[in-house]
Amino acid sequence: MNARHDLGKRQAGVDRTRAAVLAAARELVAATGASPLSVGAVARRAGVSRLTIYNRFGSRSGLLRAVAGEAQRRTPPSQPDGAGDPRAELHDRLTAACAVWAADPALFRALPAAANTGESAALKDRALAERLAATDQLRPGCSLKEAEDVIGALTSFPVFDRLHQDGRRSPSAVAEILMRLAGAILSPAS
Repeated sequence: MNARHDLGKRQAGVDRTRAAVLAAARELVAATGASPLSVGAVARRAGVSRLTIYNRFGSRSGLLRAVAGEAQRRTPPSQPDGAGDPRAELHDRLTAACAVWAADPALFRALPAAANTGESAALKDRALAERLAATDQLRPGCSLKEAEDVIGALTSFPVFDRLHQDGRRSPSAVAEILMRLAGAILSPAS
């Protein structure tokens, strides 16, 4: 029983340290941008050693990816309305991406583009493109790769940021514009 209690306390400490490091990094990135960000500055602000950060995140790039991932997880996922319809799923993906990016645009603007995307996003883009193709919802002549690339572009932060313009358009208005742009890869609605 004591061993389990000790493990729980230890894990709680690990979680608090991780949260402190991510908060410190997020604050520094938002204030100064990602390029001048140093692991030492993050460590000082979080009250931990540089070694702690390297042990947990592996590198400065790993830390930046974790900051971006944490910011994306802070936004609750949208409930899919698609119910198996890939076109509706595309709309849901665009809406969810806009909600994520709108939650902290200053942070995402300061992070390197590589931190805002990942292999899992590319896999999701590919899977959605395949579902659109399997249900004959891609326009004739549109390849899977083209559909995958367009989905990736439309769900990216730079495209959202350009259309959102620091709140000039709402996230839902941006999602509707993105869905109209997605029409370039979709077959006409039946």
